[in-house]
This record gives sequence, structure tokens and C-alpha cells, in this order.
Amino acid sequence: MSNHDPRVDAYIAKSAEFARPILEHIRAVVHAACPEAEEALKWSMPFFTYKGSMMCGMASFKQHCSLHFWQHKEIFGADAAGDGEGMGQFGKLASVRDLPAKKELATYVKKAMAMIDAGIKQKRPKTTTKAAPVPPDDLAALLAQKKHAAARKTYDGFSASMQREYVEWITEAKTDATRQKRIATTLEWLAEGKQRNWKYQ
Repeated sequence: MSNHDPRVDAYIAKSAEFARPILEHIRAVVHAACPEAEEALKWSMPFFTYKGSMMCGMASFKQHCSLHFWQHKEIFGADAAGDGEGMGQFGKLASVRDLPAKKELATYVKKAMAMIDAGIKQKRPKTTTKAAPVPPDDLAALLAQKKHAAARKTYDGFSASMQREYVEWITEAKTDATRQKRIATTLEWLAEGKQRNWKYQ
């Protein structure tokens, strides 16, 4: 199967036991509905592309899996799940039974293919570029120290949105103890070159 990526095989193999049948099922349905589908890893998760365009992706977590269609609003409607939930359009999948029937799932794949064939692109909201956040004084003071030079280098190299994830995480702490713990973790992760949500990438 030339359109099967060995990296996806490895991803499925290292997923939790409950997740493997779900991922294999999704994979089989996608390829049956779209024989031209190609596999890739994007954001460390398996994705299926068609004619070079993103079609859908799947992921496994500790206790559930997810299936996400790239052009979900165009396929399922403007109120479809998938914006900010991180769980795709079918919620948390704990078994194959949580997915739609094969025929229905194949219909969604064919809709995605049709949109790509028609040249329809995902509608993205207009965004304005936000300025880089100002780090809180306690974090800024620590980043200025020589011993935290590696953390500073990582932080300065991050995009404004990546910096904001750390700043908001620290400033949203309810207690000073939590804030100090988050600052210490931030410095540790930055020194290792990690983004705030590196565990989910």
C-alpha cells in the first residue's frame, strides 16, 4: 500500500490498546472512500491529504481519540464542533462505536474530496496581528538573569502567540504559590525549547 505512511503505522502501534482499532477503522474508511488519499504526519498527528490538500486528521490521547475534518464548517455547517475543542467533530472517541457508520463516514470523506476538487478553501476569520505580550515583571526579571539565558533565547525566538500562551498561563494563576510554580516550570520548559502546550503536539 504505497499511500500508507510508515510513520502512521508507528503512531498507531504506540497508541493505547483501545485506540488502535479506532485509528485503523478511520484509516480504512478514508482509504476506501478516497483511494487517492495520502498520509502524512502534521503536528505529530496522522493526517490524510487529497491532491495535496488537507482532508482530515486523527489523533489518540490517553483515554480517547479524535477525528477532525479540515473543512469542517463547510461539511457540517457553521455551528459544527471543532473550533477550540481539540476533539474534532465527533467528540471523544473511546471505541469504534462512537464513530458514525462506515457509509456515513465515507460520505463526509467524499464531501471533503468534492470541496478540494472544486477548489473550495477553508474559510478563515480575518485576524489582526497582535503585538507580542509584555512578560510579567517577575518572569522578565528571571529571564534577564544569565543562568536563564537558554530560556530567554527560546522565549525571544517564539512568535507572539507562543509567548502569550506562557504569559497568560502565569498571570491566570489563582494563588502566588501556583504562580511561582508555573514560572519555574516555564523557565524549565523554555530552557528545553518547549512550547507551553508541547505535551499535545
